[in-house]
Amino acid sequence: MNKKSIQKIHSSLKNLEKTQPTNKKFSFKFESNFLNYQSHLRDFSSEHYKIFDQLYSELDIRRSIDDLFAGREVNNTEKRAALHHQYRQDSTEGDFNFKKITKPFIQMINKGGFANIITFGIGGSYEGPKLLQEFTQKSSAKLNYYFISGPDKDEFNSVMKPLADKKNFYIFSSKSLSTDETLTCLKWLGSKRTTKNSIVVTANPKKARSLGFLENNIIPFLETVGGRYSIWSPISLSAAIESNFSEFLKGGAAADKMLLGDSREDRKYQKLIKVLVFSDLWFSNFRNKKNRVVLSYSWKLRSLANYIQQLEMESLGKNPNLNSIFQETGQSVFGGFGSTAQHSYFQLLHQGTSEFCADIIYSKSSDSPLLSAQAQGQSSLFSSEIKISKNPLEQTNSNSPVNLFHLNTLSLSSLGFLLATWEHRVFLTASMLQINPFDQYGVAAGKAVAKKFLS
Repeated sequence: MNKKSIQKIHSSLKNLEKTQPTNKKFSFKFESNFLNYQSHLRDFSSEHYKIFDQLYSELDIRRSIDDLFAGREVNNTEKRAALHHQYRQDSTEGDFNFKKITKPFIQMINKGGFANIITFGIGGSYEGPKLLQEFTQKSSAKLNYYFISGPDKDEFNSVMKPLADKKNFYIFSSKSLSTDETLTCLKWLGSKRTTKNSIVVTANPKKARSLGFLENNIIPFLETVGGRYSIWSPISLSAAIESNFSEFLKGGAAADKMLLGDSREDRKYQKLIKVLVFSDLWFSNFRNKKNRVVLSYSWKLRSLANYIQQLEMESLGKNPNLNSIFQETGQSVFGGFGSTAQHSYFQLLHQGTSEFCADIIYSKSSDSPLLSAQAQGQSSLFSSEIKISKNPLEQTNSNSPVNLFHLNTLSLSSLGFLLATWEHRVFLTASMLQINPFDQYGVAAGKAVAKKFLS
């Protein structure tokens, strides 16, 4: 890493910061079998991209990618690798063979004649499985699925009381099994939990045994799989009971292959990730756009924003590296189901004073053509050139950066490709910022101080 070269790059970016925002859109398209992408980025140009790409080379980001996928130590503060991506690999064996690991437990559930599957978990043990379950849920499903995060007794009772006389199966999901919210639910369930109607998914089998779980009721996964990256692991067991979960893994594997590959299509995909990363860094560090709204125009993806929020804000919500040219790390991410949001906080987006960027995700549907029209229409309005209206009350902000993602089908493979792509975006952003996206000491601090007040 050449410090003089990096300082020169920083000077170039600062010079661009002084220029007036341009109304020209940076035009970039990406097309694949899984998703298409269209940039609507004003005040971002080929010149911006070129300068950021120079920094990308100076920081040797390609080596960081290779280290991640080679299983080297990339979580430097906790001294370990980050191996969640291994669940997605075609030749997965042993500890990362999702199908082999979960098959006995799925058979246990299917043969047990259960009516309801209730998952207890919070954070990555909640957001990922809940998103997948909502995405895969069919009207013909044989089972009903519920999620309880804890530790509010009202939440627990609202789910459990109506199911008191039903045949329920309980899944406890916790990487550490030290999460107070999940342990509280375990205590409340009490004797209703038996060896025949419950399992635990954890990276701490020893603690599971101490809590009364037998060996045959424990699904282990490794410490090297972070909670917010565990959607690919047995943490998502509930979504695999009545769906072909391997399609989700294949979609993620396809994105990994393109990130690592060297074909023309692969290089196009790599440019997609760079466009996302470089523009995020430009707008947050040099244009004061510290907020990003994530909007999904599909009811099946109504919890996507919550999942993305945890993935990004836990991974990128760190102090800036003193050696970095960037002072702003992660953006504040919010969002939800697009149609609902339009009748909630879009007034602020269109005419308020807050600066923001937008990610919009949709899939064309003959059953719901309005959703597609809304996604494309809002993308156009957010990013269009400001037009002065004769009536000042009608003037909208416009000129906000938009990334428009179109899923070619609402399939598990397309979702897997999208989420792996988002992980790549987060990892490359962290590498450019020179921060660790795999630890969360702030979360630990919050838990510790709560225990003091509890005692």
